Order: sequence, then structure tokens, then C-alpha cells
Amino acid sequence: MIRKILSTVAVLFSLAAPAGAQESGPLVIELFTSQGCSSCPPADALLRDHAGRDDVITLALHVDYWDYIGWADTFARPEYTARQRGYARASDRRMIYTPQMILNGETSVVGSDPAELERAIQAHQARPARVNMDIERDGDVLHISAQNISYDPSEGELRVQLLRYSAEERVEIRRGENAGKTMPYSSVVTGFEAVGRWDAASDLALETDVTGDLPIVVLIQQEGHGPVFAAARLR
Repeated sequence: MIRKILSTVAVLFSLAAPAGAQESGPLVIELFTSQGCSSCPPADALLRDHAGRDDVITLALHVDYWDYIGWADTFARPEYTARQRGYARASDRRMIYTPQMILNGETSVVGSDPAELERAIQAHQARPARVNMDIERDGDVLHISAQNISYDPSEGELRVQLLRYSAEERVEIRRGENAGKTMPYSSVVTGFEAVGRWDAASDLALETDVTGDLPIVVLIQQEGHGPVFAAARLR
């Protein structure tokens, strides 16, 4: 399913790098999906198949732009739609659609295509790390540290983002294109906030408050919906 957006020209940061070394931390797969999209269940299942991998962080961001066709997605937030639109602008695309997967903030694949996804995963995992990051939780405080390996600070400031997600959910859908189905969902993002910025000129050390038992994900991402250079998770 495709929806038009207003587009502004921006630069897609393409990170060609030699094979043989892995990126910093797990690879991040963001799935933009909707309970009201009949094309999305195969992508939701594909994301669930990868959710248990240690080398991958799966994140399901439910968008709200299909709510009007009969079923309001119970997990959708407008900020997730805004994030998908930001990725589209950053790559000079005029359309957004579901199901779409974005790998490490830069590679777009059709969310229901397992072969395309696997090729993209292998390509990313062959790239060298440019940033290292570690996170540690001490009660209600999360400690985040990072070191610049090869990122050029002149490329722009990096944003430190904190996400929480629910590992498993089930939803009975009563209207819309998936009416009558009880759908399983995984890695459902429930919170997403920026907790800091980093110029990468020196080591990063910051703390932020965290509560509850939901898994924690931290991303270090280039401003303007650019590439994700490091990711870490506490399940």
C-alpha cells in the first residue's frame, strides 16, 4: 500500500565500505506496518522470524495513515508516521508505503520479501564499524557510552535515541482489511525519544532515566534521518 507525501530534496548518505568487518552492534530493522493493511501480515511474520536473533534488533513502528479505511491501529502513533516520512525525504522518495523495512536508517526493502531482506542484512553486516557503543542499566538509570572509530564529525551531529518495545502482542481486528483476524505482533515500539546529541569529536558518556521492564534499545543515528551508526539492546 502506498501513500503520497510532500517531498523535499535531501541527501541519502551512502556508506560504501569494504567487506570483512561487522558493523557496531546489532543491525537495526525498522518495519513500518499497520493493522489496517492487508499486505502487512507477511511482513509482520517475517519480522517476528528475526526477532530472536542476537545480531539483529527488530522494531515494529505502526503508522496511522491507514486508520481511515476502517480500523484504527491500536499501536499507531503519528510520530512513527513522521519518522517514515523523514526517511522518504532523506532519500528523495515521494511515496511512503506499508509494509516497508528500513535497515540501519538507510536501506529500504519491501517488508514482505525475505530474499531481499536477507541480501540487505548480509550487505550491512559486511561493513566495518564506525562507532562503538555500550549501554548498562543500574536500577532506573541507563548509562550510555560511545567511541568514534572512523566517523568524520564534519558529516554532521549524531543523535542518541532511546526506544522501548513490547516483545509480543496479540490483537483482535474487528474492522478494515484484516477484519476477523487475531494477529500476533512482535517488537512493537511503545516509546521513542531523543536523549542526547553527540558531535563525535570526543568520547560520549551520558545517563538517562528508565523505568519498567520492557526491553531497551539505544540508537546513534545521523541527524536528518540518516544512517544508524551504532545500536545496543537490553532485553
